[in-house]
Amino acid sequence: MFIGIGQSGSLENLGPNINGRGNEQPPTLSIDGHRLYFASVRAGGFGSFDLYVSRRHNKRDNFGWQPAENLGVGINSTATEFGPAPFEDDDTGTITLYFSSNRPGPGSYDIYASMLRPDETFGPAEIVPELSTDSADFHPAIRKDGLEMFLDSDRPGTSGVYYDLWVSTRESTSDPWSILVNVGALVNSLYSDVRSILSFDGTELYFGSERPGFYGYFDIFVSTPTKLRGPKKLPD
Repeated sequence: MFIGIGQSGSLENLGPNINGRGNEQPPTLSIDGHRLYFASVRAGGFGSFDLYVSRRHNKRDNFGWQPAENLGVGINSTATEFGPAPFEDDDTGTITLYFSSNRPGPGSYDIYASMLRPDETFGPAEIVPELSTDSADFHPAIRKDGLEMFLDSDRPGTSGVYYDLWVSTRESTSDPWSILVNVGALVNSLYSDVRSILSFDGTELYFGSERPGFYGYFDIFVSTPTKLRGPKKLPD
């Protein structure tokens, strides 16, 4: 994994505390900037891809990451785990890690959640039934307030060759997630659109797409939500 430095966007390798001899998959930062979650196939794991975390004391030190640690059997299995999406509930202080896994479930990939315990280990992961179908559902991305979730899926209604971005919402962090809705043609294309992530303030959605006519096999795009407005109220 690499990090972009400065306005020029030049990339620098994060070093051996993060990068091993295996394949490291896209990272996700915790909101406080002290934890970096990612998937890796490095030696010593439980299955194919496992989830790992690295910590740093100073969130402004881009190269202060400590050696990555396997997140353990509460999350990892003999199957593949990837696409970590941490969420910290401001009301309760609870930290939940959402992720994708192809362990036995209704679909080829499903969405799971595990809660961080007081001893700093994650408890047994449980499937999130509202977000998992008999299709492939993976790469969750949760808004900072925990009320909106994006993910990739090839469930019925997908317009792309393989995957579209879908979104679910909830009224509070204690409520179940709503039925997933396709994000729509302003974001999704006839090609695969995947691996979304929200900006810190939730106003921009970044994602990868293999739509043609740009620079590479997959390029990075951004979409800004448009607030719908009702008819103007007439004066009394």
